[in-house]
Amino acid sequence: MTIDLHSERSQLSGRWIQIGFLAIAVLFNLCLVAQLLTVGLAVFYDPAWWSIHVWLVRRYGGLVILLLAGFFINSFPRKIKMLTGSLATLLVLQFITIHFNHPVPLGVLHPLIGFSLFTSSTTLVHRAWREVFNELETVELTETY
Repeated sequence: MTIDLHSERSQLSGRWIQIGFLAIAVLFNLCLVAQLLTVGLAVFYDPAWWSIHVWLVRRYGGLVILLLAGFFINSFPRKIKMLTGSLATLLVLQFITIHFNHPVPLGVLHPLIGFSLFTSSTTLVHRAWREVFNELETVELTETY
């Protein structure tokens, strides 16, 4: 029985990329939860929370670029690729709706797009989780037999 070390290293590298992708997707989703909390605090408690709401999106927006890079480096199912692309698109639309409101008040779409962003992000986390842990389970089963 011969062992193809290059193939094993390649699989291990791909697995780590998938785990990293999942970690970034979870972090992005948690940042969206923080966005929702800060917007709620700004509307219902103290408008000073708006600055934190804006600060957050400027900090975590770059995670989408890492997610896009992750799915270009590693092969993921089509659904995960579509969800990742939709996150980038929705984030751009969020920026457009908040910064370009003339002559049409696009800001009215901002909460709806935010909801879509959160839903897509949560779905991505679930899909990526299933992909990573089902694959790990399959690899562990084949290694024990």
